[in-house]
Amino acid sequence: MSIPSRLSLALEAGLLDLPEAGRIAVFAPREGLDMSALPVERCHLITRSKPEHDHFAGLGLNCAVEPEGRYGAALICLPRAKALAHALIAQAAEVTDGVLIVDGAKTDGVESILKECRKRADVSAPVNKAHGKLFWFHAGPEVFADWAMSGPQEIDGGFVTVPGVFSADGIDPASRLLANHLPRKLGRHVVDLGGGWGYLSARALEGRDEIERIELIEADHAALACARENVADARAVLHWEDATRWQPDAPVDAVITNPPFHTGRAADPDLGRAFIRAAARMLKPRGELWLVANRHLPYETEMRAYFTHVDEVAGDSRFKVLHGRGVSRKAR
Repeated sequence: MSIPSRLSLALEAGLLDLPEAGRIAVFAPREGLDMSALPVERCHLITRSKPEHDHFAGLGLNCAVEPEGRYGAALICLPRAKALAHALIAQAAEVTDGVLIVDGAKTDGVESILKECRKRADVSAPVNKAHGKLFWFHAGPEVFADWAMSGPQEIDGGFVTVPGVFSADGIDPASRLLANHLPRKLGRHVVDLGGGWGYLSARALEGRDEIERIELIEADHAALACARENVADARAVLHWEDATRWQPDAPVDAVITNPPFHTGRAADPDLGRAFIRAAARMLKPRGELWLVANRHLPYETEMRAYFTHVDEVAGDSRFKVLHGRGVSRKAR
């Protein structure tokens, strides 16, 4: 049963009341969210995810990356990262005059968040349904001020990140492995699919004067903001886009990628497969894909469907670097 079923239950049972006027902020909504329990004409969806933004905007809903003005109530859909969950609750408390509603699955840490909120505010009894919980409370901004998103932090290598982005605390070892095994020449036009906070693009540009343009495609708005600081090279062009749907203005020479493979906490290899298909669509006929993945992920089959030659060029017990070259007719 979907997350909104808990909200519907609370509203229909008279346990929770929404304000009759004023906008309702919905923080970090996910595709598939059923909005039927909410007055959608008053909802303002706040998400830094480009696929989610495009999905809800396509349904005619009002979407933004950051809050705008004041709200009469707020619904926080808990994300996987605890630091980001804290930050969203603090942000909601800062801009909301009425009730704050928190909803999440057990696998997203909702029980831990509930315990923490109970130490700070007068929290309702939770509504338990579908392996998750929904609870609500009123709180001024000072109650959660220490949970607010901290500014950029510097990690090893002098790169900056923010809490909640992928590999926020250090360079991802899989990305490092891929960067260390990229060829000396990648071509004039390169794409970094799912480029995150910019590590692979920065490494690809090092010592490769033949690169005229590298396009970094990232769906997380916060990660992209970090990439703007980390990839300080005029040849880099950054895009807030869904990597599985974006297309360059002309076929490219090479694609580099460390594709995501989780939806929430659940492994989802289809995401990586979608990255492979996207790469094949944007490459020149003799273009090359350089991909790193966890050892257990079965990406070779998908790559062989779209490239005439596929090899593992490096790896260890945890990760593998795959090289695809020669785009197949199926992809073209």
